[in-house]
Amino acid sequence: MSKKKKRTVYSTNPDFVNQFFDQDPEFTPAPEAQRLRVWLDRIKGNKEVTRIVGFEGEETVLEELGKNLKKKCGTGGSVKDMEVLLQGDHRDKVIELLKQSGYTDVKKSGG
Repeated sequence: MSKKKKRTVYSTNPDFVNQFFDQDPEFTPAPEAQRLRVWLDRIKGNKEVTRIVGFEGEETVLEELGKNLKKKCGTGGSVKDMEVLLQGDHRDKVIELLKQSGYTDVKKSGG
């Protein structure tokens, strides 16, 4: 889901109402509707990072998901740019945990 830019709208109509700012807050689809991919990346120092991408919705929901995954995997990590990063190779465990949480379309990606 891409973020929409807020643009100023000018109108000469005295009855004009800017509906863009009256929209509901960002909607988070149900876990069954999410399409998540789990990657393994190598970073500086030959360290491994498990990266979960493809989440759509509110960032607060993603942060809660990341917090739970870090806790259950017993590792550190972060949530940045709508991705969850976990230190180490936890792909199999993360896929199992996500499926238990209701995310049905979860797959390993990359080499």
